Amino acid sequence: MRKLLFFIFLFIIPANSFALITVDITRGNLNPLPIAVSPISSNDKTNSELEKVLKIKDLGSEISKIVENNLKATGLFNPLNKDAFLQEPDISHVKPRFEDWSLIKAQALITGKVELNETKLRVEFRLWDVLAGKEILALAFTTVPKNWRRIGHIITDKVYERLTGEKGYFDTRIIYVAEEGPKTKRIKKLAIMDQDGFNTKYLTLGNELVLTPRFNPTNQMVTYLSYFKNLPRVYLLDIETGIQEVVGDFPGMTFAPRFSPNGKKIIMSFAKDGNSDIYTMDLENRIVEKITNHPAIDTSPSYSPDGKFVTFNSDRSGYQQIYVMKSDGSKVRRISFGKGLYGTPVWSPRGDLIAFTKLHKGKFYIGVMRTDGKGERLLTENYYQEAPSWSPNGRVLIFYRETKSDDKGEGHSTTLWSIDLTGYNERMVKTETDASDPSWSSLLSN
Repeated sequence: MRKLLFFIFLFIIPANSFALITVDITRGNLNPLPIAVSPISSNDKTNSELEKVLKIKDLGSEISKIVENNLKATGLFNPLNKDAFLQEPDISHVKPRFEDWSLIKAQALITGKVELNETKLRVEFRLWDVLAGKEILALAFTTVPKNWRRIGHIITDKVYERLTGEKGYFDTRIIYVAEEGPKTKRIKKLAIMDQDGFNTKYLTLGNELVLTPRFNPTNQMVTYLSYFKNLPRVYLLDIETGIQEVVGDFPGMTFAPRFSPNGKKIIMSFAKDGNSDIYTMDLENRIVEKITNHPAIDTSPSYSPDGKFVTFNSDRSGYQQIYVMKSDGSKVRRISFGKGLYGTPVWSPRGDLIAFTKLHKGKFYIGVMRTDGKGERLLTENYYQEAPSWSPNGRVLIFYRETKSDDKGEGHSTTLWSIDLTGYNERMVKTETDASDPSWSSLLSN
């Protein structure tokens, strides 16, 4: 995917310009910004050629739908109904009549144009501040036609960043465990999809149990746990090439491997002689180092984004809580002190928060706290939910939720959900099958 990245041409950005419109990113979907996403215009010749190549009648409209759906899913934007638009897409892209867009209450406007030049697809878009009556962003992209969905995601990233001041998370993928069958005979396969649920691919056959896939922060490498002849093994999988290798066979039970921020190490816990401690492995020389040595159970390690610290959960205080230590295992300190059991801590890419799962009075919560344990906030509760994973900009959490499908509790379904950092905009993430253990990739277009 990275090798197919397109060239980006910055062709118009007014010097020292800034939008008069603002998007409040601190309060979720309380005041979403009214935004008009005009269909991306194209001529009849382009439409005819693209339909032959992609079997899509109006590619410009399809790309604009991706942008619209992405923006709506954030809860920060309110895309306006296209039936109310007064200006044709090709004309509005050259020079919008801002009074027409103000009339339908739009504060921002996205326009675009698509062309097919020989075998390359070229898409340009512009972002307009309707209130100020001026253009605030203009970019063009060139790529192979089959990358058209990614163009929609990258346009959304650029618009999101321009209007909110923070990086987007739309040109990303999610890897997860696809589940099928009865609860007692569950078939579990590795699956990967775009963050909006499209382009699903299955990476394993389902003949071996797979658990806890995690992306490398620096590339499209994944580490995961699989059972080979009932023995746990840690694997590395290169999604671009399909090459898979065994990291190592470890004594005892291995749990939840994760990459270091630079991608050169993995950190995990494994149980030996009835005790679980945290270990790291250097992926270049395969040297294994034990970094905790305690009679308690230490599991679920996660690095801080600078690699200097590790958060993990342990029952060394008598029941399961969250701890932070230096990456060499020194200076261990407990940071969670609330009621209930804490687990699966994950450090935010921003470095300021740790997400976690909490069990209290029979309910499961997904929450966040500061890295010193202060400011705990519970974002969502349910019968059973676990395994939060951060979007690359630290704005959204994805997790999985297990639900009973009948009153007797005999049915069973597992689904992915996401929630905004503010606790608003909770929504189900569509997948082709039941799904668990999600992990969010870094931006593909970085």
